[in-house]
Amino acid sequence: MGIIRKTKSVKILLNEFSADSTAISVTTLIERLSSEMNKTTVYRILDKLEDDGFLHSFLGKNGHKWYAKCNNCSKSKHYDTHAHFQCLNCGKVDCLTTNFTIPEIPNRRVDVFQLLVQGSCEDCLV
Repeated sequence: MGIIRKTKSVKILLNEFSADSTAISVTTLIERLSSEMNKTTVYRILDKLEDDGFLHSFLGKNGHKWYAKCNNCSKSKHYDTHAHFQCLNCGKVDCLTTNFTIPEIPNRRVDVFQLLVQGSCEDCLV
């Protein structure tokens, strides 16, 4: 991972993703880290971590951007093309390992694929 420098702010933000395997919304990160850094710094670091292949992003409910840890991605190639699940009850969002087939589109090349599945998570079903 080619992060600029592991500054205090970068370490704080990285810790948010090492503590939890679920995705985290940018609004949640800004709220959690408001005493540590301003929102511009949060956005800047998230962009760099995504560029470096450490995180991937996707749009969740209401168009909010979410981030999750990548698996085996690098600065030159993202392999995290998969669906995400968002619980409509508790709001938890996580990556799905279920494979979805993207149909071929004539005269097009698909570079990015986003699928958000919404419903009730395992905790909210009980």
